[in-house]
Amino acid sequence: MGFLSAGASFSRYRLVEPAPDDTIRELHDRLRRHSFRDIDDTVEERSWGWVSFEDMLDHRFHTAPPEKGEFAAFSLRLDTRRIPPAVMKKHFTIALNQELAKAKEEGRKFVSKERKRELKENVQLQLMGRTLPIPAVFDVVWNIPNGTILFGSVRPKVQDLFTSHFTETFDLHLELLTPAALAGSLLGSEAEPRLAGLTPAIFAA
Repeated sequence: MGFLSAGASFSRYRLVEPAPDDTIRELHDRLRRHSFRDIDDTVEERSWGWVSFEDMLDHRFHTAPPEKGEFAAFSLRLDTRRIPPAVMKKHFTIALNQELAKAKEEGRKFVSKERKRELKENVQLQLMGRTLPIPAVFDVVWNIPNGTILFGSVRPKVQDLFTSHFTETFDLHLELLTPAALAGSLLGSEAEPRLAGLTPAIFAA
């Protein structure tokens, strides 16, 4: 669910180092250089990149600029092709049976491991070409003055993809703003020993 929905899950980050003025001025161009690339007409498994906050089909940011006053708003789009295991198994079995029949005609009793691997790769490529990628969009809101960022996902793999792509785009590093990290920033370094000794508590009965 996006930030414009009735409810949303999100992660909080902060910049490890301040963003240079040049980076902020180049924000639009940097987003476009690392924008999403469509893979509908390919057999690639995944593609990701930045798109407009307002329109996931707009990877050139023609719909609206990412700059929103003191904030920047854009989205990370991730398209993934997934072949259901049962479909893969079915078509690989068909291909293998055809190969076994061919082997018998040629006087061979089995299909080598290398040929089976080749068959599996060929079947996967064929199915990839017939499978449409599933799009997913995760919103990003960057408070430029204070260097904090809200990201619309709490899934670790998606978080890792976001932080690496953000760093690649802006040459800036992010720190996940956990409750402990937030408390440390508010209380100062003298509170670190006390925070390090805290353990999670369950309040539900």
